Amino acid sequence: MAKQDRLIQTRKRLARLPFHKTLEDFEFSFQPSIDEKRVRELAILRFMGHQENLVFLGPPGVGKTHLAAAIGLDAINARHPVYFTTAHDMIQVLEEAHHRNQIHKKLQVYTKPDLLIIDEMGYRRMDETAAHFFFQIISERYEKGAIILTSNKSYGSWGEIFGDSVLATAILDRLLHHSHTINIKGESYRIREKKKAGFFKTPRDSK
Repeated sequence: MAKQDRLIQTRKRLARLPFHKTLEDFEFSFQPSIDEKRVRELAILRFMGHQENLVFLGPPGVGKTHLAAAIGLDAINARHPVYFTTAHDMIQVLEEAHHRNQIHKKLQVYTKPDLLIIDEMGYRRMDETAAHFFFQIISERYEKGAIILTSNKSYGSWGEIFGDSVLATAILDRLLHHSHTINIKGESYRIREKKKAGFFKTPRDSK
């Protein structure tokens, strides 16, 4: 038992999750657009056994990263290797590895884990080299390993992210062939907290 506990703790450290929040910590009541039952079914991790992908779409601050990391934590507790990265950090790491002729070794960081979590897709437009690396990772994991991805961009806008609509279509074709998409529509948690703290004044407050 102690050995298994150490293994899980090691995998938590290697996964680089931004925090260890669970689904129990998530305020589903604040985001009624989310089907809580569906999310909890996905957290059972059958999608991983089928090498399927999970995509959370929605504006900033609605809980996409929390949900992705919470399911990642469930996967670690189920003894799966997991790796978390933002899209920006992943591309930066791969570009540096490319310049050092270490790209093939570094790609394994993103292709080997049972679950790869790519957060904040769409905050940075990719150049041709970066888009190629991203396509390579998606292709390598296609029907071999699960991906959780979060993005503030609708699928129709992905051509802008990659600067190439043909490449975007090829990536989406592989990413979405076996996938689940959760669209989140709601207010940002961070804005809500600032409203509570009085950072946003109503017209009545200004009088």
